[in-house]
Amino acid sequence: MKPLLPALAVCVLLAPLSAAQAQTSAKILKIVAPWEIGGLDPARSGYIFSRMGVVETLVSADAEGRPVPALAERWEVAADGLTWRFALRPGVVFHDGTPVTAEALVASLEKARKAPALLASVPIARIAAEPGAVVIQTERPFRSLLAFLAHYSSMILAPAAYGADGGVTAMIGSGPYRVVAINAPLTLETARFERWWGPKPAIESVSYQSAGRGETRAALAESGQADIVYVLAPETVDRLKRLPKLNVSVQPIPRVRTLKLNAGSPYFSDPRVRQAVSLAIDREGIAAAILRSPASTATQLFPPSLGDWYQKDLPPLGFDPAKAAVLLDAAGWRVGADGTRVKDGLPFKVALRTFSDRPELPPVATALQAQLKAVGLDVAVSITNSGEIPAGHRDGTLQMGLAARNFSLVPDPLGTLLQDFGPEGGDWGAMGWKNDRLIAALGQLSAEADAAARAQLRREIAGILHTELPVIPVAWYDYAVAANKRVKGVVIDPLELSYNIERMAWAE
Repeated sequence: MKPLLPALAVCVLLAPLSAAQAQTSAKILKIVAPWEIGGLDPARSGYIFSRMGVVETLVSADAEGRPVPALAERWEVAADGLTWRFALRPGVVFHDGTPVTAEALVASLEKARKAPALLASVPIARIAAEPGAVVIQTERPFRSLLAFLAHYSSMILAPAAYGADGGVTAMIGSGPYRVVAINAPLTLETARFERWWGPKPAIESVSYQSAGRGETRAALAESGQADIVYVLAPETVDRLKRLPKLNVSVQPIPRVRTLKLNAGSPYFSDPRVRQAVSLAIDREGIAAAILRSPASTATQLFPPSLGDWYQKDLPPLGFDPAKAAVLLDAAGWRVGADGTRVKDGLPFKVALRTFSDRPELPPVATALQAQLKAVGLDVAVSITNSGEIPAGHRDGTLQMGLAARNFSLVPDPLGTLLQDFGPEGGDWGAMGWKNDRLIAALGQLSAEADAAARAQLRREIAGILHTELPVIPVAWYDYAVAANKRVKGVVIDPLELSYNIERMAWAE
């Protein structure tokens, strides 16, 4: 996998540990995950700094996606749904010792309103500072504002974190851990921030290491060179579970492995072709043989872990190659002499991009390649880095992309849906496809207060995506984590907002 940045130190931020501190902080919590540090842009790599406890947001969310206080200790919204007032937690300071003021919060949020950050999609009319409070006014009622504010791209940074051009030049947050050094794209070192407003964390020093190969991560857990390893390859889980020194947790989360199609291309513009691709996929076989989790078979886009978004009455997506062949014939794609389908002289030969950050994706891509070949579709698999899928969306070169999308990185799934299926589609969502009724329903849902009406809108949205298949669900997601028993308090955050390091402690 190509690194996103040269393998050199981006910067050293704040004071490193002194020699005396190093001697008393011999225990360093070592975390390993697949994700490379792609720089300091909050919209690009902010999730790493959020999960590592370096940065905070105005509000956060619990494991069920309910809003909870963070830098704002309470909030209220006006009866018209347009004005939100956030009362700030008093006495909070950034890692450089400067106070977290309303003015600093407003300045940070204003920068987060610039695309491609998620907050750019919120209909905000004004953000203003008041004594001890931040006021946000929206152009229309937007019930999901709290969830958008909890997204990592809405992180709050100190004024000194920004350069003259407004870009982030230093990662100076207010979280329980401060940055000691960043060596992009592979490592991050942090130390406990002694002036954090919350309970004093037990863990003093933490290191983060990116390791792209699933087997490498498993070996680091097995050897004890890593204390916590996130995103285990399915084939390594059973082996690691047998080791007495490890606790291995596997938990369904609202992430879905999806096949993104360029519906603006001559290959996938016809919905019958997209339906045929879906019918050619043996989801049960992939879930059982590759993912080692039959329950992860995706019968629709939204998994049961998404609660109200999961639609029990939707007919399940099935495996029917014969029906797929009929649909392809009807769409004008006929089997040629070499077994590959052809339409108007154009052979059905496309490229599928995926990446090894999530170790199961390459073998799933290989299975899809074989299954689509069986119905006459010639698919070449390209294993690249995760950035190539959004890059291909933006420059129009992507034909197919296999990725894993978490619908709760914004604690309200509406946030991800607006990103993925808006008028222009999204880097990880629709490409060359839009549905006016879907766009209208998403807008209505963002303002609707009535529970029954909201449920109906969710059903309608799920139904359109189920029929039109701008992205094709392949498998739901089990999140596997290995933690050495010398660490206690390790829990999986299904929203993937935080590793909750501040709640961990040494067991010894």
